[in-house]
Amino acid sequence: MFRTKTCGELRLCDAGTTVTLAGWVQRVRKMGGMTFVDLRDRYGITQLTFNQEVNAALCDAANKLGREYVIQVTGTVCERSSKNPNLPTGEIEIVASELNLLNASATPPFTIEDESDGGDDLRMQFRYLDLRRSCVRKNLELRHKMAFEVRRYLDAQNFLEVETPVLIKSTPEGARDFVVPSRMNPGEFYALPQSPQTFKQLLMVAGFDRYFQIVKCFRDEDLRADRQPEFTQIDCEMSFVEQEDVLNIFEGMAKHLFKYIKNIDFTEPFLRMPYCDAMKYYGSDKPDLRFGMRFVELKDLTEGHNFGVFDSAEYVGGICAEGCASYTRKQLDELTELVKRPQVGAKGLVYVRYGEDGVLKSSVDKFYTQDDLQAWAERFGAKRGDLMLILAGDTVKTQKALCELRLEMGERLGLRDRNKFAPLWVVDFPLLEWDEETQRFYAMHHPFTSPKPEDIQYLESDPGRVRANAYDMVVNGIELGGGSIRIHDRALQNQMFKLLGFTEEKAYYQFGFLLDAFKYGAPPHGGLAFGFDRFVSLFAGLDSIRDCIAFPKNNSGRDTMSGAPSVIDDSQLEELNLKIDLKEHK
Repeated sequence: MFRTKTCGELRLCDAGTTVTLAGWVQRVRKMGGMTFVDLRDRYGITQLTFNQEVNAALCDAANKLGREYVIQVTGTVCERSSKNPNLPTGEIEIVASELNLLNASATPPFTIEDESDGGDDLRMQFRYLDLRRSCVRKNLELRHKMAFEVRRYLDAQNFLEVETPVLIKSTPEGARDFVVPSRMNPGEFYALPQSPQTFKQLLMVAGFDRYFQIVKCFRDEDLRADRQPEFTQIDCEMSFVEQEDVLNIFEGMAKHLFKYIKNIDFTEPFLRMPYCDAMKYYGSDKPDLRFGMRFVELKDLTEGHNFGVFDSAEYVGGICAEGCASYTRKQLDELTELVKRPQVGAKGLVYVRYGEDGVLKSSVDKFYTQDDLQAWAERFGAKRGDLMLILAGDTVKTQKALCELRLEMGERLGLRDRNKFAPLWVVDFPLLEWDEETQRFYAMHHPFTSPKPEDIQYLESDPGRVRANAYDMVVNGIELGGGSIRIHDRALQNQMFKLLGFTEEKAYYQFGFLLDAFKYGAPPHGGLAFGFDRFVSLFAGLDSIRDCIAFPKNNSGRDTMSGAPSVIDDSQLEELNLKIDLKEHK
């Protein structure tokens, strides 16, 4: 072994012992005839000391060390005269007697510190250096601990971890598939799985009863902070269960992780919120409940006052921001510009200040009296010092814009505390959503989601009315996971495919293996999948899932470190019977 101890384990009780350490040079400091070297490994940092008067040659060798040099040192553990309370090893140092240079290093392109001077692009290009930073390494350590606890919990619940194929059949319904050409079957392609959905259902047909897998999934879609082209799911399925059984098992898993990883004990059941309420009061199917500001509808109080914006609107509603009546015109203009951004989509913003003197002042004073505004304030539950912010327009678009405004105000008021967690289940989703462009229904989750038994009667007559046996776990405005009770009846599954516009031939071509399996006694079953990267990111307090993934892609889906994706040789294309025809992109 190159070392007898790590750089993070020595303490004052080890004083007087001789040890050998190995690691990377964090920094070198020269002070008179003394040289101090901070040596780093995965476990921590230990200070080494070299004395010019005791061993000049050894001290000279230490003076030649550069950042990130890999060294081995032997010496005696001694008590530090100037202790560092910020380091676990800060009470001791190693008085070096031997120094061995294992490998020199070029000057790193950025500092290997928690507060680095490297930008995102540079750090991703040299990710192997970025991973040396303790803050990034801790995210990967957290990921490991969470994966271990997931397995421990599910094993105790009699789940079996089963691997499913990575090369599967393409079933393009939803996000785009990544496809892989088959050399042995010219002109044919595999797809990389967007999830193991059909395979976990087949495992239920096979009688495995309780399955899980911490599995890589792939989706060829535009990226953002919580998306990567390859991501990891905690994928789960159970037989002979109803929705309540699934929620109880996986609420238990979430509570287990909160307890063992964050030392947070949730003793009460998670809140259950119907999808319709989530949209009505928060404008989102993943509401952030760390703070209030529920939407208040005002349409009935605003009509008949010759204010065309409100009179012509399908929806008028707003939020009440406590203690914000002192907002300046500049601040209100900033909020107005926020809601008018194309990605938000509102046409403007109406405000009402509730002054400390009890007077209500608004941007629509000439249309509404003090009594009118007082009625609004009562509907909001507003008090003196509060600010009411109101939007109007089409219901869905306005609620979504109001959601963005609510989150912005929550951020400005410091109400979105990363150390506070507000979990809930969103339930009773619509089974289908209508797309105006294609004039057809799409599955809100996927084609295998079961409708509520009491709503099956409306599948033919009123499909938009049908609710799904589906559920999402949401924490702090982040959808951590979602799932459903599945269709296990072949006739109902065929009815669902027909409703989604599949011909009988197309449905059988894409999913015939599953439909055939349903002929042989498929049990009632259901499950869900957690976004493992999102779960880790939430616990680590990150804005992006990239920093809890060892080697992530950038927002263009590129690995700037390895150069993927890349052009391949013509000989490889020939083997695959492929020809590249690059069309000009405008």
